[in-house]
Amino acid sequence: MKELYEIGFVFRGFVLVNQIFKELPAQKESGVNKDLRGAFISAINAFVNTAFNKSSLEYLESGNTLFIFKISEIQSEDNHDKEPIILYGLVDKSKKKSDKLVRKFFEKVDPVIQLFIQKYNGVDFTQLNQFEYFNDTLLNFFIKKTQE
Repeated sequence: MKELYEIGFVFRGFVLVNQIFKELPAQKESGVNKDLRGAFISAINAFVNTAFNKSSLEYLESGNTLFIFKISEIQSEDNHDKEPIILYGLVDKSKKKSDKLVRKFFEKVDPVIQLFIQKYNGVDFTQLNQFEYFNDTLLNFFIKKTQE
């Protein structure tokens, strides 16, 4: 997906792992903190879930950037209930329609989110360094996919 700026996973407001493919134009100037991004993504999805009766947000637009969210569930070691895990993508939409990019993103990321859940279901999510390995997985998956 050549339009992809960044992809990552958010759990409880924290970015567990993310892979940057190219910098956002605005990011070059401001140096956005990934922890702020994770908190924003969790907050906006919690708001939509509560305000709109268990609905989920698929994407937001800001200028020529789409923030796309694929939500699934995962269980942590410290909770018996499954909790939301959010796969997010930042995508350049300057020349394409938003709905088409969102559909394309969802098709590409389904195997990635399933692999992440399979690997990390039931782990201690406070140990953030365990997710570093998955950075290479994201990079390899999307580098191969962008060449198609």
